[in-house]
Parts: sequence; structure tokens; C-alpha cells
Amino acid sequence: MSTGLGADRTEALAASRANRAIAVIALAQLFGTSLWFSANAAMHDLQLSWHLTASGMGWLTNSVQAGFIVGTLISAFTGIADRLPTSRVFAACGVLGAVLNALFALCSSGFASAVVFRFGVGVALAGIYPLGMKLLVTWAPARAAQTLAWLVAMLTLGTASVHAIRGAFDALPWQTVVLASSLLALIGAAMVLTLGEGPHARRAQSKAGVGNARSVFRSPEFRAAAFGYFGHMWELYAFWTLVPLLVVHALQSGAAASTRDVALWSFAVIGIGALGCVAGGAFSKRFGSARAAFAALLVSGSICLLYPFFADKAPAYAQLAVLLIWGVSVVADSPQFSALSVRACPPERVGGALTIQNSLGFFISACSIFSATSVYHALGAWSSLLLLPGPLFGLIAMSPLLKKQPRW
Repeated sequence: MSTGLGADRTEALAASRANRAIAVIALAQLFGTSLWFSANAAMHDLQLSWHLTASGMGWLTNSVQAGFIVGTLISAFTGIADRLPTSRVFAACGVLGAVLNALFALCSSGFASAVVFRFGVGVALAGIYPLGMKLLVTWAPARAAQTLAWLVAMLTLGTASVHAIRGAFDALPWQTVVLASSLLALIGAAMVLTLGEGPHARRAQSKAGVGNARSVFRSPEFRAAAFGYFGHMWELYAFWTLVPLLVVHALQSGAAASTRDVALWSFAVIGIGALGCVAGGAFSKRFGSARAAFAALLVSGSICLLYPFFADKAPAYAQLAVLLIWGVSVVADSPQFSALSVRACPPERVGGALTIQNSLGFFISACSIFSATSVYHALGAWSSLLLLPGPLFGLIAMSPLLKKQPRW
């Protein structure tokens, strides 16, 4: 009897420790990923100072995406994602990203130098986002779908946080807003370094490289999850990049849009995606990750199709309401695709597999960002149709998972 009670207590303590670790990692992810769109929070100021168009802002965002792709490829080819302690790599990249982001704020003399610094931030983010997912799985692998939902929720809030800072302190110079995200990233790095690895951490014993990570694509389940994720990525970051422009479009259908209003509404539209992630995690617990991802992708894809048909005619409140629904659905499927991918590959290859998947996904997102921002000045709200192929492809690619979906 005493042995059973001792085992139960040990299990309860381990679960409590895992829950605390999940909270720490999720918060650190929020702080670290605030670096991602720090330049977009300064969009209005940069457009005035550097005479940037929507296409120019797209290039500035894509410099981060390009850096992220390069960083993930370096990680995959060298095996960093699976051979080195995940918490230390996360922390080091958090510090590197914070420094480069600060240099962007303090040392950028114009568009060209800003692109260089933002590219470096993207490289650093390659050690924050995918390795944050891996680190989370080392603490609670059996709850991957739900815990990854919280992690992506924090990434979403981190992405939106710079808009909140901008809206709350709209009189501050844009450099101060950007520096605030660097401070958050440093705090996140310290949190993860102090936490360390989870009890289920497994590192590759042999040299893990892109070949080993790529081998998981032979699994039909992994391919279906990854291709669904690729379709989702065509839509997600392009939408997030367009959000301030779509908000301006909506607000100007009523009265002139102030910088503060645009920033706060942009935060709301992007940040509300965190609720979508959490709701998707709860949905997946009952119905499975594949069904949760499919439902979210179906909703966001439908809005891609329908949005431009009423955006130019509907009042501001209606446009903003639809943008909020789009914000909820557009990211709710992301953690479920990651959970499906984790389930489909060996534990010792999770880091490399997620890194390769992220690398390809962000290459796809860079292409969609370039396409959407390049034509926005000519098409306006109709540019959302350019995002539609992503959800369509994703829904078709992941459909085999619905036929044999266990309730994970």
C-alpha cells in the first residue's frame, strides 16, 4: 500500500514539475518570438522615414523569413537540433536575436542595413521556435497536441506583442518599441537556460544531419502532416504581414485611422489567434489533431475566398469582425500539424524533422509574403485570394489522416 502511495506521489510531483516547465517554456517562447515582427510594429514610422511601400515592408519581413530558413538549414545539416542540449541552443539564440534586433533599432541607416540585421534575427529565431517545440516535448510527450497548442499560442502573442507595445506607447520612438522586444527575448533566454532539459530528452548518438531528418518523409503519416503544414504556412505569415494594411483598409472605410488604432487592432487580430490555438488543443483532445487542423484550415480558407467580396462594401466593424475570426482560425491548426509530425517520427529525430519541416514551411511563407505584398497596392483586399491556394492544398494533402485519425 505504501509503495503504491509513494508511486502515486512521485507521479503527481513529476506531472506538477512538467506543468511548471511547460508554462516556463511557453512564456519564454512568447518573449523570444516578439523579435519576429518587431519591424512591422514600426511600419508607419518606417514608411515615413524610409519611404517604404507595402512591397518594401514585405521585403523587410521576408529578410527575417530568409534568415530563419538559413538558420534551420544550418541546424539540420550540422545536427545541432538533435545533438546539443536544446535549452542551451535556445538560450544562445535568444541572446543573439536580441542583440541583432537592438542593432536594427540603433544602427540601421536605411532599408539596406535594416535588411541585414533582420536577416540575422531570422537566423537566431531558427534556434527559438522549432527547438522550443522540441524542448516542450521532452517534458510531456504524451500531451504533445495540447502542450504545443499553448506553445504556438505564446508564439502568436509574441508576434502580436510589438503591436500592443506600439499601441500603448504610440508617442515613443519606434526604436524604443523594437528594443522592448530585445529585452523580452533576453528574459526568455534566461528562463529556458535556468530550466534545462526535460526528463524525456533524447539526443542522437550518431551524427544527425539533413539526411536523417529527411528520412522521416518516407512515412506517409509524416508526409501528410508536413504537406498540410506547408499549405497552412502559405497563408499564415502572409496574412500576419498584411494585417496592419487590412486594418487600415477597414478603419478608413469609416474615419481616418490613427497609428494607435491600427496598432491595437493589429494586436487584436493577430493575438486572438492564441485563443484559437488553445481551443484547437481542447478540440483535438476529444476529436483528434487531424480533425482539429482540418476544421481550422477550412474556416481560414473560406475567409480567404469570401473576404474580398464584401471588404470594400461592408462597414468597418464588419470587416474587423471577419478579420478577428480569420485571426482565430489561421493559426489554430499550426500546433496540431506539429503534433501530428511529432507522432509520425522517431523521438531521436524530432528536432531535425521539425527543423526541416519549418525550413520548408518558411520558404513557402516567404514566397507568399512576396506575392501578397507586391500586389497589395493594386489589388487591396482582393490580394487575399492569393492566399487561398495554401489552405486548398493543405486540406487535400492532409485528408488521408482523417481516415485513420486516432484521438491524440
